[in-house]
Amino acid sequence: MSTTKSARSPQGAVDLNLDIRSPPESAKKLPNKDSGFLDGSPSESPGLETTKGITAFQTLVHLVKGNIGTGVLGLPLAMKNAGILMGPLSLLAMGLISCHCMHILIRCARRFCHRFNKPFMDYGDTVMHGLEANPSTWLRNHAHWGRCIVSFFLIVTQMGFCCVYIVFLADNLKQVVEAINSTTSNCHYNERMILIHTMDSRLYMLTFLPFLVLIVLIRNLRVLTIFSLLANITMLISLIIIVQYIVQEIPDPRQLPLVADWKTYSLFFGTAIFSFESIGVVLPLENKMKDARRFPVILSLGMSIITALYISVGTLGYLRFGDDVKASITLNLPNCWLYQSVKILYIVGILCTYALQFYVPAEIIIPFATSHVSKRWALPLDLFIRLAMVSLTCILAILIPRLDLVLSLVGSLSGSALALIIPPLLEITTYYSEGLSPVTIVKDTLISILGFVGFVMGTYQALDELIHSESSLTFSNSTVFIQ
Repeated sequence: MSTTKSARSPQGAVDLNLDIRSPPESAKKLPNKDSGFLDGSPSESPGLETTKGITAFQTLVHLVKGNIGTGVLGLPLAMKNAGILMGPLSLLAMGLISCHCMHILIRCARRFCHRFNKPFMDYGDTVMHGLEANPSTWLRNHAHWGRCIVSFFLIVTQMGFCCVYIVFLADNLKQVVEAINSTTSNCHYNERMILIHTMDSRLYMLTFLPFLVLIVLIRNLRVLTIFSLLANITMLISLIIIVQYIVQEIPDPRQLPLVADWKTYSLFFGTAIFSFESIGVVLPLENKMKDARRFPVILSLGMSIITALYISVGTLGYLRFGDDVKASITLNLPNCWLYQSVKILYIVGILCTYALQFYVPAEIIIPFATSHVSKRWALPLDLFIRLAMVSLTCILAILIPRLDLVLSLVGSLSGSALALIIPPLLEITTYYSEGLSPVTIVKDTLISILGFVGFVMGTYQALDELIHSESSLTFSNSTVFIQ
């Protein structure tokens, strides 16, 4: 997991590798940013800092690894929420639309770079200049809101990732602990087991809190790079083991519904957009390339690989486990030491990734807060804000201890805005004065409407599920495994 470091602008901070998103923050100080897991924006990865530029192949690797995170583990359940036919088709369409929106952002950013003679333009700056180019006087006078909106959704997204990680950590550790006395070395022995009683999942979340507090106190991005590398290795190994397991036995798929209920489809939308929401990383990556003119081709190729991987893992996972598929496919793995080790590896990887994802909102909020106090109180305030933010993510995870709902809620609430709603509107505001074709205006309007409908329906459905499923939020103190 490569992490990038970003200078300090309202947007961004770090790139994390498995879940990236965040617009570059200080592209002005660091001309580039690469794709790490955390932020999708400016963050420069220490490993790339000493180079003058990265090759096309390196860019492709960063783009792919920057998109592969915890979201992919929830795609099999997302397929269940959409249907075995509708799910893959919708995921394909979402991949194409997301890629198109990334290309829009690149074109708009390039335009403003040329206009203002700047080497780099981050997401927030691009939106701000897009509003300044609009013929509406009111929008021009409030163009700075564009940067604020991007920063807001970036903070919500990154904090949401942190909440997802805490729920993921608790669910997987709970399963490992409950199965410890009955875990075997035989991964092909089938039997149903009711495991020993243990404490509630929310108590497991609290047990992780002290470790998370210690991790987020690390303020040096270079030190966090070590955690990034460790997370990359553990997640890659785990994903390979998971894929080889789910392809071993694929049951007859004819009993699975082709199209699921429309109410659950909105949950699919949120989880899918959560997985694809990495638009913030494209500008830092383009700026880092030796030959940026080739980036659009690399972007299309990378998104094709990512979309194919998402469809494959999501579809095969749903085919393999059917209606028994869980919020994270790791929770469906057999109770043997090989697959229990996968959960442990993912726990280690997610712990490391938490610090990187946390870096982005911290770099947006903390500098702003400390700039309003004297130097004497800057460090205490810094530490207090970090403690408050990590405690907030833990509290939110405890309040919504269902991984599927957290994934869908974060994706619908903030992911749809950054990935689907803002880019098409940006294209209209940027080029409207020059005469956009009616077809382009209709196309951009439809994409933004799609994103807004997903934003409203996905958020509503996730909250509705949360409110009307109190029993599901009171987790059972024992877990059932089917090996």
